[in-house]
Amino acid sequence: MTSTSTLDPRLAAICDLSVFAARDSAGKHEYDGTVQDLSPDGVRRGLAALGGPAGTESYPDPHDEAHAVAAEEALRVRFGELELHRSNPLWHIENLDLSGYDRPYAPQPERDAARSAQLRHWPDAVDAAIEALDRVPAALADATLPLARGLAAFLDPRGGPLHVAAGRAHARLLAHLERAAAEGPRSAALGGPALARLLGAAEACTVDLAATSARVDAGRDRQRALLYESLRRVNPEAAPADTVRALQADHPDADNLLDEFAVLVDETVAWTARHDLVPHHDVEVDVQPMPESQRRALAGLFASAPHEVDAPSSFRITLPDADWSRAESDQWLSTGFNRTLMPNMAIHEVAPGHASHGRALRRAATDVRRTLHSEAFIEGWAHYCEELALEQGFRDGDPRVAVAVAQDALRRVTRFACAIGLHTGTMTLSDATARFAEDVSLTGPAALHEARRGLLDPTYGRYTWGKFAILDLREQAAARWGGGFSLRRFHNALLDLGAPPLGLMRTALERG
Repeated sequence: MTSTSTLDPRLAAICDLSVFAARDSAGKHEYDGTVQDLSPDGVRRGLAALGGPAGTESYPDPHDEAHAVAAEEALRVRFGELELHRSNPLWHIENLDLSGYDRPYAPQPERDAARSAQLRHWPDAVDAAIEALDRVPAALADATLPLARGLAAFLDPRGGPLHVAAGRAHARLLAHLERAAAEGPRSAALGGPALARLLGAAEACTVDLAATSARVDAGRDRQRALLYESLRRVNPEAAPADTVRALQADHPDADNLLDEFAVLVDETVAWTARHDLVPHHDVEVDVQPMPESQRRALAGLFASAPHEVDAPSSFRITLPDADWSRAESDQWLSTGFNRTLMPNMAIHEVAPGHASHGRALRRAATDVRRTLHSEAFIEGWAHYCEELALEQGFRDGDPRVAVAVAQDALRRVTRFACAIGLHTGTMTLSDATARFAEDVSLTGPAALHEARRGLLDPTYGRYTWGKFAILDLREQAAARWGGGFSLRRFHNALLDLGAPPLGLMRTALERG
């Protein structure tokens, strides 16, 4: 596609190859009502346009220039070297997703018109997907089918010819993925060199998977020790496993889950403001159910984006599936949404995590920083905030806070281990599911859900990777700034960069 972007040609070319992120994360609503051309020819044209027209000048700020170069390199690796649009249906599912129009960034009639316009493009987008997706591994097709089926939530059987045509296209996509699930290649592993390249290109750094795995294992040991010690503080008389089960048993039912999260949102926003941990405290968040097409995550923060009119963010929660048995629903709530974990989730998603970061992103100084976002930084920041809250005494030393920090850190470090294992071929999906059961005490659909996510998204170890990078930089800032160091100064310097690639964060030390 050719955009009508108000951005400079170089940024527009990047956004043309990442329409979903440009529209829903950066708020570039000139892409409303459109789909990305993910056909092989469309991707080739997009790659050829990267860098802007001949003679395009570098950005005046060296940091912004390096940030843009990293974004361009990431796209060349994703779509050029690795051709992930030919093997991973997730890019095509996101291309069809209409949930971004739920956010109140514009009047309802305008958003409804954009939703209908994009739905009108579903047949073309599905044709492109079927043409492109000729290398889908069976396991990856199987893992993405629930998300693809979830797109049906956007269809209204009474919606007339537009919905009928979109529904037929949706059925063609499902049939294609079902064939891939039955007949596709057995291995979904990218391979170690490809995984390292995918990770490093986006973050302007070189990734040593062996060294990274060693640090992941050390992080696992550290969090296990914290968890054991914290469980002993909760109940010195009980075995740790019994204390975990007791904490998991204390959870809301599905009907009350959203209301309890709304109370936690208010608590974490007020606590962050009292401690003055981030540059901006004007956080407003509504709590809502997760859309069907986004159910690969337990929860997520959908913030008012940097380029759109300001509005409250939405904190979306994945409720138990209506088709699950009572036992499966109880497992989902007990392991994912018990009252020990829920406050930590609010810290991560709301304040001082994603929602607070979103307020800084809106105020970033340049279009590059408002538009191009490192996912490893975004998730690493929110994950770092969990440990930050523990350090700063959230809930006055309640040991359950430390339990939650350790449990969620174990979940994230296990994601990183499983992403590496699944995509280097040292783990099967069953191995990864068992690892989540062993290290994170997940059972049933929750453990399988996490393991499958590693197939869908090879980079979902970014939470732990980003947190490690921020903690490392904080140590360097404390050493470099000496008595002038403070958390507020460090956080301001870091968030002034927007959501920088991890390899470019040192600019915060130079300019903070």
